[in-house]
Amino acid sequence: MTSIFQRALGADFDRLHPQLRRRFGFASDDRTACVGTGVMAEIWRGRAFTLPFLYAGATRNILFPERGRDVPFTIQNFAYRDSHDRETVTFVRTFDLGGVRRRFDATMIYSAARGRVVDYLGTHQHLAVDLDLRVDGQGGLHIRTGSQRFHEGLIGMRLPLALSGTARVHEWYDDDAGCFRIQVDVANSRFGPLFGYRGAFTATYLDTAASPVPDSVRPVRESLRD
Repeated sequence: MTSIFQRALGADFDRLHPQLRRRFGFASDDRTACVGTGVMAEIWRGRAFTLPFLYAGATRNILFPERGRDVPFTIQNFAYRDSHDRETVTFVRTFDLGGVRRRFDATMIYSAARGRVVDYLGTHQHLAVDLDLRVDGQGGLHIRTGSQRFHEGLIGMRLPLALSGTARVHEWYDDDAGCFRIQVDVANSRFGPLFGYRGAFTATYLDTAASPVPDSVRPVRESLRD
């Protein structure tokens, strides 16, 4: 089976660094998972008026208000078929902020209707976000968020970008250091920088026949609407 990132990138997938092709190239029937462990050199947030937004997000594992340096970090990427039989990949990031542990959860699918990867943020898949993917000349992956939708029960609405954040993610492999590097920046077009982090990690690959997808990385609720 083709991974959701291969479907979205098409021929450009082969331009990724080999280590990124491995990390983003598996699907549920490959019985493979990737667990990254490392340190975020810096986690930052915007000005004080962003705090209510960040605290609210923390209740559903979407962003958080703490800042820090040299923060231990893990990311869990498991591929599975969800309750709607969609190929799904988890992106569960955990940050150990000196006694406070925060998570930033996402589950991603490929939407044929939208022609791109859709990122469901948080524990209940309230937010569905389109992702635009691009490969740079060094084989790094750039991700930029686009249209965002809010789903709750029968309510579904598109969120104006002026009321939400645009995220830019750059992940690449550092051959000299033998690790992945990542930089994430989230900003609002009116209010400026909101949240971000940068750091490095190494990856371990698991056989999910021996290490099944843990319930802890799955969302509490799965939304059929993308």
